Amino acid sequence: MIERGKLDAANFERALRIYEADKREQIGDILVRAGMVAERDVVDALSAQLDLPVVAMTDYPELPVLEERVTVRFIKEAKALPLHEDDEHLVLAMVNPQDEYVLNAFRLVTRRKIMVRLAVPSELDAAFERLYGSGKSSMDQIVGEVETREDESGNEDLQQLKELASEAPIIRLVSLIISHALQARASDIHIEPFENRLIVRYRVDGVMHEVESPPRRFSAAVISRIKIMASLDIAERRLPQDGRIKLRIQGKEIDLRVSTVPIMHGESVVMRILDKSGTALDFATLGFDPHVLERFLQVLMQPHGIVLVTGPTGSGKTTTLYTALDRLNNPDLKILTVEDPVEYQMEGINQIQVKPQIGLTFANALRSIVRQDPDVIMIGEIRDLETAQIAVQAALTGHMVLSTLHTNDAASTINRLLDMGMDDYLLTSTVNGILAQRLVRTLCMYCREAHPALPEVVEEMQLRRYTQADPVMLYRPVGCEACGGTGYLGRISIVELLVMSDAIRSMIMRHVTAGEIRQLAIVEGMQTMYENGLSKTVVGVTTIEEVLRVTREE
Repeated sequence: MIERGKLDAANFERALRIYEADKREQIGDILVRAGMVAERDVVDALSAQLDLPVVAMTDYPELPVLEERVTVRFIKEAKALPLHEDDEHLVLAMVNPQDEYVLNAFRLVTRRKIMVRLAVPSELDAAFERLYGSGKSSMDQIVGEVETREDESGNEDLQQLKELASEAPIIRLVSLIISHALQARASDIHIEPFENRLIVRYRVDGVMHEVESPPRRFSAAVISRIKIMASLDIAERRLPQDGRIKLRIQGKEIDLRVSTVPIMHGESVVMRILDKSGTALDFATLGFDPHVLERFLQVLMQPHGIVLVTGPTGSGKTTTLYTALDRLNNPDLKILTVEDPVEYQMEGINQIQVKPQIGLTFANALRSIVRQDPDVIMIGEIRDLETAQIAVQAALTGHMVLSTLHTNDAASTINRLLDMGMDDYLLTSTVNGILAQRLVRTLCMYCREAHPALPEVVEEMQLRRYTQADPVMLYRPVGCEACGGTGYLGRISIVELLVMSDAIRSMIMRHVTAGEIRQLAIVEGMQTMYENGLSKTVVGVTTIEEVLRVTREE
């Protein structure tokens, strides 16, 4: 695991000391329990070491095997589950395949040769629960442990709430919600109390999915537990609060940005999951086509000016900016950022966290950092005229400024800046380029299905511009275990890049409409987000439905 980069030597030494002190627990279990590595990494390493295949979830049987001959208690204690039996062999899933006692027991009972498969412990437990258990989910079991508190949780005082939120079942309940979200590849966790029920929803690949939720009576305790973890005031339920939780789960460093707001029946909590190890700072991986990337890098590598990335909340703007900073980051450039919040910490870049409550606003921080002699300044978001004016002044004095803005497309960004009160001559002399983007779900490569496009679809959307194939092929989502049955796995950017030219500057000085600027940019070579999305449909990256969901042709 150290060779594979899944474990560092210091953590291994710590786990080894724990193992030496008490040898009742396997060292792999110690590593997983301490959050040093993911459970799957341990199993993959054992698989390579012992040359044993790993059991897939689909390999577990629909009905129990050997039910009449082996007790449920023995199967549970042995952590070994029979998968299949024929005249000669018994296929056995085991957490510890070197347990000779268990192997001999199954040989004696079946008088068959044992074919061992390595099992992921959590998957074997889930299969056991499905085949032999009570049928209760993990959440139901945890809820059962606190049933006795039902009468007390109606009108909790602050002390009762703290006690309940600090009890083991509630702690496990919140941990279960977070770990299930990570398994589902969720970007956000929404916990919303209503009059008669508590709803938990995950946003996966930009789409909300409702999941199993605790009973309504646990809403105050669950939300209080999250607020305690985020160092928020659990007594304050009338005002919005923001906080942060740092966790190490399955060997990954996870940051959760927590936001609470008061609603009719309690507090709504949203946790944004920031997986530091899961962010690819690579333009090709983000979805930038070669011709767009070439033009964007030309804009980015200019010595001074402003580059803006625009789009709605959750459209990947910050990730694009971090990728741009990663490309610029080298020892001969000083890079400073002002962010709210700092989402990912980057080596070699000075990052400032905005704190409005003590007067450290975007504008105040920017005034100070210009005196720090930076070459590149990244502003998390231009929210007002004051911030925009300081950004312009920084660009005019020889700095490269990167920032984001909330607008629908590249051309309308210009009108947004003018509406803020920015002078047209300053805008034209500082802005080098505007990149607008959205995120579309990408098709699961394991189950996507190709089909010929209907002639009327090819004609209406002019798909022959993007492919030489005849007939034009499109792809549809099917759904499999890898993608959780949705047919989609992950997201990718669709972008449009407006490069500031003399002709566009002239139009801005005349205060023409965004539509006219857009048409001129297209004539000058801008591919719209809609067109960029369609070009990804014919190569099987996404679907036309996804492109239409997030964008439209003007």
